[in-house]
Amino acid sequence: MPQKITKSAKDIVKAALGDVEPICAEEALALLDQDTHVFVDLRDGTEQAKTGTIPGAVASSRGMMEFHIDPESPAHKPAFNQDKTYIFYCASGGRSALAAKVAMDMGLAPVVNLSGGVAAWTKAGGPLS
Repeated sequence: MPQKITKSAKDIVKAALGDVEPICAEEALALLDQDTHVFVDLRDGTEQAKTGTIPGAVASSRGMMEFHIDPESPAHKPAFNQDKTYIFYCASGGRSALAAKVAMDMGLAPVVNLSGGVAAWTKAGGPLS
């Protein structure tokens, strides 16, 4: 008997988008050089190499993020142990919403999701390096 999937990927992304505060690209762009925010790139290394990253962003692929956040993990990244607002982003905003929800469940706060991801960022004139 085949698996009975009860929630689609679209359903869980929609739920995460409802739980995580959004930030538009224009608002995020104004925060680029602020010491009060940390941009977190949830895309994998191949995507990052292809398009570049937001300058100064912490690279934390979706598959490793929980380990990067956890201070007890050998893979912990100190960038996640700051009293700052974390702006999560991916290519279009879906994966980063899922990741932001998990990060919030882990206790990381405040966390916001870049609506539209890198696509919206570049459309708003945001730099990539």
